[in-house]
Amino acid sequence: MYLQALKWPYWVLLCLIYIAWATPAFADLRLEITQGNDRAAPIAVVPFDWQGSGMLPEDIAKVVGNDLARTPYFDPMPRENLISLPSRQEDVIYRDWRMVKANYVLIGRVKAQENNELLIQYELYDVLKQERMLAEQVRGKVQELRSRAHFISDRVYQAVTGERGIFSTRIAYVTAQRRGPGAYDFQLNVADADGRRAKAILSSRHPILSPNWAPDGRRLAYVSFETGRAAIFVQNVATGKRYQLTDFRGLNGAPSWSPDGQKIAMTLSKDGNPEIYIYDMNQNRLRRVTRHYAIDTEPSWSPDGQRLLFTSSRSGGPQIYEVEVNSGDVRRLTYDGNYNARASYSPKGDEIFIVHREEGFLNFHIAAMNLDSGRLRSLTSMPLDESPSVAPNGSMVIYAMQKGGKGVLGVVSTDGRVQYQLPAIEGDVREPAWSPYLN
Repeated sequence: MYLQALKWPYWVLLCLIYIAWATPAFADLRLEITQGNDRAAPIAVVPFDWQGSGMLPEDIAKVVGNDLARTPYFDPMPRENLISLPSRQEDVIYRDWRMVKANYVLIGRVKAQENNELLIQYELYDVLKQERMLAEQVRGKVQELRSRAHFISDRVYQAVTGERGIFSTRIAYVTAQRRGPGAYDFQLNVADADGRRAKAILSSRHPILSPNWAPDGRRLAYVSFETGRAAIFVQNVATGKRYQLTDFRGLNGAPSWSPDGQKIAMTLSKDGNPEIYIYDMNQNRLRRVTRHYAIDTEPSWSPDGQRLLFTSSRSGGPQIYEVEVNSGDVRRLTYDGNYNARASYSPKGDEIFIVHREEGFLNFHIAAMNLDSGRLRSLTSMPLDESPSVAPNGSMVIYAMQKGGKGVLGVVSTDGRVQYQLPAIEGDVREPAWSPYLN
């Protein structure tokens, strides 16, 4: 987050964020839905029939129901309200489901195969139209059940809304664990979009900042202080292999991958003042984009790769600007409020999401601004919301927030109708980043 005290060295401000973390942290997150949508469509997610021995380690229908509940479009019915438990088409009685006001019914069955493989068959029905919308099957190992459940959620979401689902995506975030007075252990973690199956991919006794996913979903760029000063690293999520990208004097921060995955925009102060640069990874070449005596930082690419958003103090306080990558032409985008920072485009490029503070107020909120009209709307209401990251379909924004004196992750739909939180069981969580589509 681009903090208020712009006269302070930027890397000092970043360190202070982490010095404030004073409680233990663990990587796994739990889901707490804090605001639902009373206009969402009721859907019956019927427990899948199991055709095998023993018990399955994952309740597929429960995972799917929880996935759909985290959207503005679906309201999964409690299991105790299900009028029946069909697993095949001939068992679906539309009249009965209309009686309990279900708009959709999802049924399925899981059959054991050879070599620890499972065959999952699922069907989605539109109760009002009395027609089958989906009839598909997917295979997987027992240990892949949760991934297959997220895939089914994606297919149901797309069948109803026409947009691709985000349940098979992942999130990255940073946690800190206090190990003594003024000393912390930091972890860069990756988890499913619902916070489950968290895994630490990097552990360090030095601060980790600004994780940013490559478009291929296989790499993360981030800032680490392990060399004694801020430096940008790139790491393969699966293998853990990594390398140091920058080692310039002064600030090396806020890496942002271009949409084609060939370049990384960043903030460097190697020439004395924080400016926006672009590093071409194919040509191993660095190019300076902004030239101003003010602080320019937090670059973020447009979907077409032609422009960059960035935060600058050139108007006297932090505001959002946009620069044309090729020409270097700069224009100011935000005027409402005395603090606007950490901007990113929506996937369609028609909106930006920012950290916003109104004139005369102390609280920081996540807000969306329409680029055509300039109209700005607040999405969150906690005192200190920061670090927004947009889901690849543009439907949700994940961000960091304060609750009960510790940092947790919040998620809000871009229409503001649904909100939920992903706190760690203990400790603070910061710096979320939503992955691109992974399949």
